[in-house]
Amino acid sequence: MAVSKPGAKRPPSPALMKPVTPDDLLSKIVGSAPLSRSSVTKKLWDYIKERKLQDPKNKRMINADAVLKPIFGGRSQVSMFEMTKLVNQHVK
Repeated sequence: MAVSKPGAKRPPSPALMKPVTPDDLLSKIVGSAPLSRSSVTKKLWDYIKERKLQDPKNKRMINADAVLKPIFGGRSQVSMFEMTKLVNQHVK
């Protein structure tokens, strides 16, 4: 078992860096160009923060606007953990 140096950065997972293509619903937020999964997540969080869609009382919950609701399977609120699973259904 290899021991890493303190403060050494772990290389990004190849699965997260592989480009994925957003479907029509998700491309309204992140664009239609192929992106890494981490870039999709970052752009999605930028969208959520810009529009103040995080629940102010429970920051783990995301409130859906008209664009996010179809991505969230019609639900008006999902947890940030559910969001990742739901968004993965909208990439190829």
